[in-house]
Parts: sequence; structure tokens; C-alpha cells
Amino acid sequence: MGALDGIKVLDLSRVIAGPYCCQMMADNGADVIKVEAPGGDMNRGFPTVIAPGLSTNFLSANRGKRGITLNLKSPEAQRIMHALVGKVDVVVQSFLPKTAAALGADYQTLAALNPRIIYASISGYGAKGALKDKPGYDTMVTAFAGIMSLTGEPDGPPARPGVIAVDMATAMLTYSGIVSALFARAEGRAGGQRVDASLLESAVALLSFRGLNYLQLGSVDQREGAGYNAITPYGAYRCADGDILIGAATQANWRTLCGALAAQSSAAESLIEDPRYADNQARCVNADALRTELEAILAGATMEQWLDRLEAAGVPSAPINTVDRVLDHPQVRANDMVIPAPTTDGGSMDMLGIPFNMSATPGKAGNAPPTPGQHTVEVLGEMLGMSEAEVEKLAEDGVL
Repeated sequence: MGALDGIKVLDLSRVIAGPYCCQMMADNGADVIKVEAPGGDMNRGFPTVIAPGLSTNFLSANRGKRGITLNLKSPEAQRIMHALVGKVDVVVQSFLPKTAAALGADYQTLAALNPRIIYASISGYGAKGALKDKPGYDTMVTAFAGIMSLTGEPDGPPARPGVIAVDMATAMLTYSGIVSALFARAEGRAGGQRVDASLLESAVALLSFRGLNYLQLGSVDQREGAGYNAITPYGAYRCADGDILIGAATQANWRTLCGALAAQSSAAESLIEDPRYADNQARCVNADALRTELEAILAGATMEQWLDRLEAAGVPSAPINTVDRVLDHPQVRANDMVIPAPTTDGGSMDMLGIPFNMSATPGKAGNAPPTPGQHTVEVLGEMLGMSEAEVEKLAEDGVL
């Protein structure tokens, strides 16, 4: 059994944060019913589209769900949605407040129908304040929250992170909030309740010690590229055939690094005695000179050769992999971070794995994401007792 077996979820959300949150619940045993507007989630058409109505963006966040379509602008569709709310444990939605109210999907309406409902609302800028009605997108909030100001080379412009970290963090934090609320309900500490999460709050949490540097010291951190201004050497360094990451965060690491370099080049032997590099503070002051000396030595061997030597010596280091190298790496495969998901045609497609594991109630990735409305007849029949003819009539009337 999965940890969330028996939990039913109505997924009214779109794009990434809400759907990925619901995918995590499906991976852990919940029965997730994805509600799409006729024509499907807008995410189906986002890059990269691999077939009509199917994008890698959509695939990344919707496996293991049963899919139905409802035209929530229709009063009859709203009545069906309300009937489903009475049968589920969790609702996840990402509408703007005015839209949620207009569609009958606001907390007050749904909590009145099912007082035990866990209602998760995902917004761009939070449930309070002057921007609560402002639409939020990962890249825009990444800029707003200061993350983009910290990303890129020191002498270059701000850069967008290469992954949708804010969307994904919001998905994971919403999942945490929902599971916490379910635990409180199961323990009798609460009935149903509202869980609010937002891209902005997630992004501010991701600032971590960068935020504390300002709150406690008044320091506004700037872009540092691949390393840290406060630690040297720590960052990307050029070898004969490309860059690797080296981190010598302690004096012991520095001495170990010098020893590993000296095995390749006698020029490295003088580094440990050079007063310019005596401690981390001195190395930070002389970071440019140190980089020149290190890269002159590193140029004498390939990335793979250096990584083998540094790893053997115990120096923190890593290759700067491309996505293909990561997903084909034996360590990634050994931890089941690439898994097959069954498809409706009897085949399977490779997808990313479940990012946490439990020994007694392990997660299990479900089927590939549904086509729009794939399970409408099944779900409405099972949960609301509708016949196939009744569902067909609803489709003819524009309700589905």
C-alpha cells in the first residue's frame, strides 16, 4: 500500500506547481482526478510538444491520474464538480481568487459542501496583500523574489535559472502542507482546512542564507557565477577539455587539493606555502591570481582524469554534466530516477522518478498522463452513479 492509499484528490490546477503536487500524491497511492477544461490543460501545448495535445511539460506533472473534462463555466458542470467535492479528501486549485469564486471553486463554497475537505490554493504572490490577485509565473516570480539578481556571472546580466525551481519548490511545499493537514485531520486536531501556498513565498524561502545575510547584516548579495565570493577555491575551473567543479571549503580541503594537484604538476607544490593563499580570506583576496595558477595546472589533464584524482584524494568535486549525461548516469539509474510509465497502447515511456523513498510504504509511479477526458465516463459513473448515456448527454450539452 502507498502512504496515501484511500485518499481522493480533485486536481483543478494547471501548468506545473499544482499538477506536480498532485502527481506526488498519485505516486504515493492517492486517487487523483484531474479536471481539465474542454480541449485540455493549457500545459499540453507548451514547449516541447511531442504529439498533438501532448508536451513534455504536461508529461512531467500528470502521471498516475484519472482525467475528466468539465466546462466549469457551465452551471451544470459546477454542480458536478461540487458533487465530486463531497466525495474527495483534497482539492488543489490555482485559479485567481475572482476566477475561483466565479467558477464555484472558492474555499467558502467547497468547505460548506464538505467540511472535512483539505483545500489547497496555489497563487503567484500569496493570499494576502496588494498583489494577491496578480497572476504569477515561475520566471516572473524568480525575478521579483531576487533569485535572478543572484544568478549569472558577476560581470554579466541577471540570468534565468536553468530549471523551474520556484514552480517545483511550490509543488513540493504544497504537498507538504496537504500531507500535514491530512495528518492533523487524522489525529483529530482539525477537520478540513485551507492550505495556502504561492510562488512568491516559495521563492523567498529559497533565498535561505542569502536572505539572512540582508536581514542580519544588511548585506545585499550579488551574482557570483558558479562559485562563492566568500570561499576560494570553490567553483568551476577549466581543464584540458572542459570545466569541472572544485570545492575547497576548509583549510583541510585546500591542503588535500594542493596534494592532489602536486601529483600531476610540481608547480602545485608552491601553492601551499604561498602567503597569498595562506587561508581562505587571503585566497578570496587573491582569487584571480589563484584561478590563473590552478587552471594552468588543470590544463595538463582531462576532466575525467582530474575527477578521478580528486575523488581518490577526497577533494569535493563534480563534473558539470549535461542533462543527457545525468539521466544516463548509473548512479541516477540506481536510485530509480528514470522509470517506465505504462501507456494506454500497452507500451511505456521513460519518466523522471519519485524524489523521495519510504521503506514501508514506497511510492509507485502510475500510468502515463491521461488524454483529455479519458476517464470521464469511468469517474462520473463510479463516484456519482451516472450512466454512460447520461455522460454522453452532458457532453452533447457542452457540460464536458
